[in-house]
Amino acid sequence: MNILITNDDGFQSKGILELIELARPFGKIMVVAPNDERSAQSSALTVKTPILYKEISNKNDLRVIATTGTPADCVKFAFSGQIDGGFVPDLVLSGINHGSNVAINIIYSGTLGATFEGVLAKRPSIGFSFCSYNHNEDLSFVREYFSKIIKNVVENGLPEGVALNVNAPVGKIKGMKITRQARSLWQNEFLKTETPIGFNAYWLAGRLENEEPDATDTDEWALKNHFISIQPAKLDLTDYESLHKLKF
Repeated sequence: MNILITNDDGFQSKGILELIELARPFGKIMVVAPNDERSAQSSALTVKTPILYKEISNKNDLRVIATTGTPADCVKFAFSGQIDGGFVPDLVLSGINHGSNVAINIIYSGTLGATFEGVLAKRPSIGFSFCSYNHNEDLSFVREYFSKIIKNVVENGLPEGVALNVNAPVGKIKGMKITRQARSLWQNEFLKTETPIGFNAYWLAGRLENEEPDATDTDEWALKNHFISIQPAKLDLTDYESLHKLKF
């Protein structure tokens, strides 16, 4: 099996290095990832500047390529046929992201943007994240669980058009839960500062507010209660209930 690995934290992040090791038992790996952090890029594509890439290594069934593109660019590039060697991915893995990607964050996440590109290429695709922004976090606590998820998808596949959005809490894990996306909203708060030459400057520093904190079937609840959240996600945003209700 040919496995494509990418992320939005950059090809040298600890999360992607951990994911490479988790994927090794399942096939040949090619990493195509940004050359630096590209967080919160969602499914953004590079359209007005060329994408540059550099081959970092190519040995022992592991090829690593760094690009100047977004996470979604990286997956498109891997499937484009532009990389020599004839590698065609059978499975797409994105992550392991530093920071959770639950609730409304799914629409902002570069990790999930790359995962959805795998879905568009009609390949089973999984996005992995964990609830810590510490780039030196010990990830040993997720290995058993994430390996089990990869093995399950390798053996059984996924429904067409569906990806898995997997998030792990930090610390002791009680198990895994199949969840839905929690209804949530970012309370956007900008921190105002001033530049040395007198211009106003603003930093995005909002907080995520769970609008249904008592619901026990959501990704937010699972993480808060020390379970790994496995959320099936799809790109079809149609509200089918409204198709026959709306009148114009």
